[in-house]
Amino acid sequence: MSYLVLARKYRPRHFTEMVGQAHVVQALTNALTSQRLHHAYFFTGTRGVGKTTISRILAKSLNCLGADGTGGITATPCGVCQACVDIDSGRFVDYTELDAASNRSVDEVQALLEQAVYKPVQGRFKVFMIDEVHMLTGHAFNAMLKTLEEPPEYLKFVLATTDPQKVPVTVLSRCLQFNLRPIAPETIQEQLETVLQAENVAAEKQALRLIARAARGSMRDALSLTDQAIAFGAGQLQEATVRQMLGSVDRSHVFRLIEALAVGDGKTVVETSDALRVLGLSAASTLEEMAGVLQRMAVQQAVPNAVDESDPQAAELSRLAVLMPADETQLLYSLCLHGRAELGLAPDEYAALTMVLLRLLAFKPQGLPSAARAEKKTLKTVETEPSRPQTTGAQTVSVAVQPEPTFVRPELVEGLRQAQPERVMAQPAPVIAQAEQEAATTQTPPGQHLPVLNGDRPTASPSENTSNQAVGQSVPPQAASKIVAIQVRESTETRADVAAAGQAAGQLQPTEEGAFWHFIVQQLVAAEAVTALVRELALQSQLVARDVDHWLLRVERESLNQPASRERLQTALQAIGHAIKLGVEVGRVLDSPAKRNAAAAAERQGAAEKLIYEDPFVQTMMRDFGAKIVPGSIKPIL
Repeated sequence: MSYLVLARKYRPRHFTEMVGQAHVVQALTNALTSQRLHHAYFFTGTRGVGKTTISRILAKSLNCLGADGTGGITATPCGVCQACVDIDSGRFVDYTELDAASNRSVDEVQALLEQAVYKPVQGRFKVFMIDEVHMLTGHAFNAMLKTLEEPPEYLKFVLATTDPQKVPVTVLSRCLQFNLRPIAPETIQEQLETVLQAENVAAEKQALRLIARAARGSMRDALSLTDQAIAFGAGQLQEATVRQMLGSVDRSHVFRLIEALAVGDGKTVVETSDALRVLGLSAASTLEEMAGVLQRMAVQQAVPNAVDESDPQAAELSRLAVLMPADETQLLYSLCLHGRAELGLAPDEYAALTMVLLRLLAFKPQGLPSAARAEKKTLKTVETEPSRPQTTGAQTVSVAVQPEPTFVRPELVEGLRQAQPERVMAQPAPVIAQAEQEAATTQTPPGQHLPVLNGDRPTASPSENTSNQAVGQSVPPQAASKIVAIQVRESTETRADVAAAGQAAGQLQPTEEGAFWHFIVQQLVAAEAVTALVRELALQSQLVARDVDHWLLRVERESLNQPASRERLQTALQAIGHAIKLGVEVGRVLDSPAKRNAAAAAERQGAAEKLIYEDPFVQTMMRDFGAKIVPGSIKPIL
C-alpha cells in the first residue's frame, strides 16, 4: 500500500475542519443555510491556504444527497453519499476542475463552456472550478464573460488565483470575491500538533514552531515540511534535527550577535559570523531570525508587560531589551531587513552579513563607556565651583566658570579625555595659581567664561591672545604667557531653523539673472548645442554675475566643474553670440534652469490634478459609485 502524504491525508472535507479562514467559512455557511447562492465565486490567496479545498467542499454542499438519499443543499455535507464520495475521489462527472496554467487558450475555455448547455447528470448543480485563472489569455477571458455573467441556474463557477491583479475587472465584477489570508504560525502549530497526535509521532513544541514559521502562512507547506522532518528525524521531530533540516540559525547565535552589537563588541560579531560560515548556516536565515528577535524586543520595550511566559526564550529577550536602547533596536531591525537584499549583490554572502552587522557599530558613539550609552540622549546639569582645578593622572587643567549652571554631557567629556589625552595641557602649579587670580580679578561680560592658554607666542597682549587662541593645542611649559577669559558664544539657530534652511535649499528662489540664464540654456538645449555633462553643467548651474566679457556660474557638485565642460559650454555660448569668458565656482545654488523646469512641471501637475478632482463628473463618480483615482495616473498634457 502506497503512503499518502499528510497534506492529502488530512485535507479538510468539511467547513468545520478548515483552519485560519473563519471569515470565508462563516460567509459560505450562512449563504448555504439561507440558500442565497451566488452563481460565481472568486477565491484569492497564497499557495496552500485552502482555495481548492473550499471549492470541493462547496461542490459537496451543493450536491449532497444525505446519508439516506433525501438530503438537500446543506452547509454540512454528509461525506458518505455517492456525490460526496465521488467529489472527494475526483470522479464526479458534474464537478470539473480546469488548470488554467496548462489550459489557458481560448479553445480550452470554449470546450469547457460547451458543456454548460447540458444539465447535470448526477447532481443538482454543475460546478466549474478554474484554478490559477489569472493564467488565461485575454481572448479566453472574453470568451467566458457572457456565460459567467448569466449562467444557467444549474451552473456554478468557482475561480481561484494567487495573483488577482492579473484578472480583468470585467471578470471580478461578475464574481463574489473572498480573500483567503495567510495562516498564522500559532494556528499552524496547533494543527500540526493535532495531526502528529493522530499519527502517533513524538514532536517537540520548539520543532513545530520552527516548521510553522518556515511554512510562511501555508498549511500545505507546513504538512509537507512535517513529512520531510519525520523522515529526516527517523520518526521523531526534535528541535536540533528540524533546525538542521531547515538550515535555520540557532537562536543562541542570534542572541550573541545582538548582545555584542549592544555593547559595541566588534570582535565577537566577526567571530560569530565566521562561526556561522563554518557551520554552513544561511546568512539570509540569520538576518531573518535577527529581525524576528528584534521585533519582539521592540514590542517589549514599548509594552513591558507583553511577554509570552510560555516562551523559553522570554528571559533572554527581556535581558536584551534592557541592554539595547530602543533607537538602536529600531535601527538594527531596519538594517537586517534591508541587508537581506544586499546578500545577493556581494561576492560572498557571509562577508555581506558581516558588513550588515558592523554597519550598526559605525553609528555608535565611539569612546563612550557602556554605562553612559543608555543616557546618551540625556542632558545633565553640572555645577562646577569657580577656579577649581580638575586633574587626570599627572595632567592638570583649570576651569573657571561663573556660578550659573552649565549643561554638559559628562560622558562626552570623559570620552574626549580617554581618546585624546594629549590635548589636555599640563601646566605647573604657579601658572594655575596665576590663572585663578587673573580670572577672579578680570572684568568680563556676563556669561560663561573659560581660561584659555595662548600657546602660539611666548609673549602677547590680552587682545592678541583673544584673537589667536589655540584651544586644546599642546605647547611647552616655558612658552606659556598668561591665561585670559573668553566668552562662550551660544548659537542663535534652533533645530527648526536648520531644518527650514535645509528644506529651502532644494526649492527655487528666483534671482535677478535666473530668467536670463534659463532662456539662454533653453536655447542651447533646443538646438542640441550642449549634450551630456555640458548640458548638465548648464542646467544645474546658477548665473551669479555677468558683465560685458565675463560670466560667473555656480554649481553645487564639484564633478560638474570640469575644464573640458567649461570650455565646451563657453564655445556653445560664443556660437549664439555671447563672446564671453566663463568662470565656474562651487557653492549653494538657489536658481538654476533645472530648478525652474522642476517648478514649472510641478505647477502643471498640480493644475492637472486640480482640474480632474474638481470635475463635476469625476466627483459624481467618486461620491455615488466609490470610484478612486489611481495615484500617479494623472499626467498633464504638454
